[in-house]
Amino acid sequence: MSSFKAVDLANPGVRTLSPYQAGKPIEEVERELGIKNIIKLASNENPLGLSRQVKAALQETLAGLARYPDANGFYLKSKLAAKHQVAANQITLGNGSNDVLELVARTYVSADHEVIFAQHAFVVYPLVTQAIGATGVAVPAKNYGHDLPAMLQAITPRTRMIFIANPNNPTGTFLTASELYEFLQQVPANVLVVLDEAYYEYVDEAERAPSIQWIAEFPNLVVCRTFSKAYGLAGLRAGYAVTHADVADYMNRVRQPFNMNSLSLKAAEVALDDVEYLAESIRLNQLGMAQLVEFCESKGLPYIPSHGNFLTIEVGDNAAKIYQQLLQAGVIVRPVAGYELPRHLRVSIGLKHENQAFIDAMSALL
Repeated sequence: MSSFKAVDLANPGVRTLSPYQAGKPIEEVERELGIKNIIKLASNENPLGLSRQVKAALQETLAGLARYPDANGFYLKSKLAAKHQVAANQITLGNGSNDVLELVARTYVSADHEVIFAQHAFVVYPLVTQAIGATGVAVPAKNYGHDLPAMLQAITPRTRMIFIANPNNPTGTFLTASELYEFLQQVPANVLVVLDEAYYEYVDEAERAPSIQWIAEFPNLVVCRTFSKAYGLAGLRAGYAVTHADVADYMNRVRQPFNMNSLSLKAAEVALDDVEYLAESIRLNQLGMAQLVEFCESKGLPYIPSHGNFLTIEVGDNAAKIYQQLLQAGVIVRPVAGYELPRHLRVSIGLKHENQAFIDAMSALL
């Protein structure tokens, strides 16, 4: 009897795929190093935690958890539709925006296609492209961000999708509304542009692109948002895409039923109305960003100006060693060598004392 080999059964694109590596959780560092009072600044989470309104709503929802959630997310879609002034059938819900990013790719991309994304862009883009068996086209970065003219030049007859993160993770770089609009005008109608706006709320209101309004003019535009960052729901996994209704129709044919649970649906509904929490999240992020920038400039540490809730700092050739030393000091940050940034570390914005813990540990190492 021949021996079983899982590798021979796996899809070709999956065989050499490296799984996504999330930021180290606090519990893992405690187990490995035997230290307590860990400060986690690795995963761009909201340091405020859940809002009081969300906590109360979750408590009320517990009694109904023996029932399946609303598979279509009627109430959340209705709120999102009203907020963005679109029809409810233009919205696709997901288990975080990661789920939606993968969903749109699985719906529209095959092994015959090419997918364009930028160097230093979110690792999910090349991961899902490879898993599908499509050809990924990584366009070299310009000042750590997206080189839109070069991305236009990379389009071929096989191109089906372009991923753009704005602001970009992990570099925090930002494309202006005029840059994006001019880009969309030049992209062929048969190429979907997926605009990943996970950090949209942290952008200054005057600088935010009216991207969802553009869908009426560019039906090949897909705008993805999340509740994981500014809304503080990372552990509940809630995200969505706004698209042309026909695009959403096909995405919902592929979408798994109940891909948002009852708790995440209710939390997202309530979070949309909690304007005070959102404002405090943005204010806290601005203060924390100024705190880290001041530290970097005082120490002569180069950093990439960021429009997100994190700062990517160049610490030199010993970045991997410094990352480990920070772990020993009880501070978790994010190494980004996998993003072709081996000299950098990405630091999430935390509460004031958490930012100071990183500053103190880093100062000691310097």
